[in-house]
Amino acid sequence: MTKSAPVWRMIAETLRSEIGAGLYPEGAKLPTEAGLSARFGVNRHTVRHALSDLAGAGLTVSRRGAGVFVAAAPPADYALGRRVRFQQNVSASGRTPSREVIRIETRPATKTEAGVLGTDQVHVFEGISLGDALPLSLFRSVFPAKRFPALPEALGRLKSVTAALAEMGVADYTRASTRIAAKIARGPRAGLLKVAEGAPILRTEAVNVDSDGQPVEYGISWFAGDRVALTVAPDEN
Repeated sequence: MTKSAPVWRMIAETLRSEIGAGLYPEGAKLPTEAGLSARFGVNRHTVRHALSDLAGAGLTVSRRGAGVFVAAAPPADYALGRRVRFQQNVSASGRTPSREVIRIETRPATKTEAGVLGTDQVHVFEGISLGDALPLSLFRSVFPAKRFPALPEALGRLKSVTAALAEMGVADYTRASTRIAAKIARGPRAGLLKVAEGAPILRTEAVNVDSDGQPVEYGISWFAGDRVALTVAPDEN
């Protein structure tokens, strides 16, 4: 960088270096224009020029009413086949999967849950699915309580539906149906996904069955639209 370089370019290069060093990780919000103006001792017009340069390079995205964020990596492919397994899907995209549990409880079934699972009491397992520590989706899995009385303890210990169901004697399960709808992130859901209010999300509603065709899980997930690409996989044998 020469001494004659415009101030906005020097600011852009500084921010570019800090993003590259991980000081502002993927999905992180940059300081406000006012904050950057104060930091570099320049007016907002100069800051806007620098931010425009970063956006043009694909390093940042601006969300109306929310601010400027470090751009996410290309969306992770998430295959919706007969056997959908979170850890396998995220690992296949080159990211490290993890899960944060928000709630495990037993309660009366809603009308929809009762219709799908054929029970009046259900176990509810809710949380956040992450890839490289960035939220990819929120999930709510609902199970028939009478069939799996010990499932809540297993879910809390293992944090894995597949492993917990295996302990309950369900060695394999497959997806009987999936319904996908486009939605808008609002309120706590936007906050948990770390997306702006009004950001696009994808909602999936699915039913998983055991080898005898009996429903074992009714699941709803909300995927961050710019982080996940849902793909329909061919049926497995």
